[in-house]
Amino acid sequence: MENDKDARTWATICHLSALLMLVGVPAGNILGPLVIWLVKRKEYEFVEDQGKEALNFQITFTICAIALFLLIFLLIFSAPYRYQPHVVFPVMLLMMGLVILDIGLVIMAAIKSNDGILYRYPFALRIIK
Repeated sequence: MENDKDARTWATICHLSALLMLVGVPAGNILGPLVIWLVKRKEYEFVEDQGKEALNFQITFTICAIALFLLIFLLIFSAPYRYQPHVVFPVMLLMMGLVILDIGLVIMAAIKSNDGILYRYPFALRIIK
């Protein structure tokens, strides 16, 4: 449990900065947490931990989103499935579900961080240690 209000605020901002992708910033879901983590990690141990957590989850999300995008692309332009929306539509729904899951987990992480609780994202690859 973190007691320093500034550390909690910066950790919350770090999580919420991943939502920059929603306003059209390319790779904003990674760049936002990365910038805050790099600037504030030595100042606050809580931001060090939560910044790495946010980055790891956003990298995992990006890998999954790219894989789904490639699958959608292949399904649309490959010869056997061309012009068959019943094959492509479920994958597009999965992509939308992934984005909604990302938004929900980011908001949950921000709330927990603001309360001073160390949050761990489910399904995140621990790339940055």
